[in-house]
Amino acid sequence: MSELDSLMHAIRNRRSMGVARLKPDPVPKELVLTALEAANWAPSHGETEPWRFTVYTGEGRRGLGEAFAEAYRLDAEREGSFKESSFEGQRKRVEASPVWISLGLEPALRPDGSLKMGLEEEGLALSGAVQNLHLVANAQGLAGMWLSQGVMVHPHVAAFVGLDAPHSRLFGFFVLGWPNIPWPEGERRPLEEKLCWVES
Repeated sequence: MSELDSLMHAIRNRRSMGVARLKPDPVPKELVLTALEAANWAPSHGETEPWRFTVYTGEGRRGLGEAFAEAYRLDAEREGSFKESSFEGQRKRVEASPVWISLGLEPALRPDGSLKMGLEEEGLALSGAVQNLHLVANAQGLAGMWLSQGVMVHPHVAAFVGLDAPHSRLFGFFVLGWPNIPWPEGERRPLEEKLCWVES
């Protein structure tokens, strides 16, 4: 298989699989580091490399679960919808995946404290890094998914992972583990439905 064929296979074989599709089995640290090294080679405007990651595994997930639960409590009590069962569910949800990786953004700043690049450009760079992470994780037989709603991006959780500085932002978490289902087949509508080609 040529290098191009291998690359296209990796891209077409990438799948998003959430925590319900992951085994609880530990993931070797070297596999996680290989995926993160791929993330570190993503392109970025102005060569800012704004992505920041924190990996939570084993007992290290416990504090993250507490942060999820507290984030839920803060919002639910303000809205009058607090449920103890949901609070405990948020605390224990970290057990559903052996690896949690926070997806953070720390934009580059000029000496005067202003942004070197716009936040949109920095966010696009982070997205490229996560795509690299996902592709290489899948190529190693690992499954995962980018979670980016609710407590995953809550300010309390952002502070917990160290992303509470001005302009910093938490974009969610990437869960990672071994799949507990057969690898799903992918499907895409034809490229022609989404392409306009102008030649003259």
